Amino acid sequence: MNVPAMMENGENSSGYESLRIDKWLWYARFVKSRSLASKLCQSGKMRLNGAAIAKSHQAVHVGDVLTFPLGPRIRVIRILALGTRRGPASEAQTLYEDQSPPPERRPDDAPVSVAQGRRAAGSGRPTKTERRAIDRLLGR
Repeated sequence: MNVPAMMENGENSSGYESLRIDKWLWYARFVKSRSLASKLCQSGKMRLNGAAIAKSHQAVHVGDVLTFPLGPRIRVIRILALGTRRGPASEAQTLYEDQSPPPERRPDDAPVSVAQGRRAAGSGRPTKTERRAIDRLLGR
């Protein structure tokens, strides 16, 4: 198998730039450490251009699409740049384009209507009026 040699700046001898996927995830601030990025890659839940990967040393290129679970969401990310360091969040956001669908809104996340004067069920302690109503109901 003929594998192009990597140069110091991350370019192959063919001139096509690449970077390890765990390093890119860390640069783009999707994970807090390289070891967590490596574990995410080795979990078998990450896809690169639709193909499952299991190695953290997989090379990524500009234009590649990553699909992976992060928290309760599935993230779909297109790589726009490889980056050279783990900089501030504003710099990290320039490395990718988020193509994930927006998170679904659950009914329990609905804002509380102040006009009605009622809380969502289970959203805190009862008020004094509600406590008195509960005491009357229970016969205390």
